[in-house]
Amino acid sequence: MPNNPEFETTFQKLRAILEPYAPKLKIVHDKSDNYYLDTHHIMKNKKPMFFGAVRAGKSYVSFHLMPVYAFPDLLSGISPELKKRMQGKSCFNFTAVDEKLFKELAKLTRAGFTRFTSPQFIRTIEQQQQQRQQR
Repeated sequence: MPNNPEFETTFQKLRAILEPYAPKLKIVHDKSDNYYLDTHHIMKNKKPMFFGAVRAGKSYVSFHLMPVYAFPDLLSGISPELKKRMQGKSCFNFTAVDEKLFKELAKLTRAGFTRFTSPQFIRTIEQQQQQRQQR
């Protein structure tokens, strides 16, 4: 991790957003600069479906949340402040703790977990995989 105490605190706070979901997911990495969770659902590439991660880089701490990529409608209600933190379709970057935005991100993560682990979503993924295999 970069030698920045603010990054360490930011990483720990963002990691705490993902931690409640770890018992129902698979922890892939649990290091001081990388916390990474997969679902238990195996994709067509024979790898588990990614759920989310926190990674400390040189310039910022990134919070990745794959459900917002799969369900872009989850982003429709986010604040302009959180939207400004987005890089790409499912990554939010921070250089310091922002309790207001972290609370909003926790709510978004909860909604994403609910949608991403719903039986309906898993059935849809499995059906799509079966259709691809039949082609």
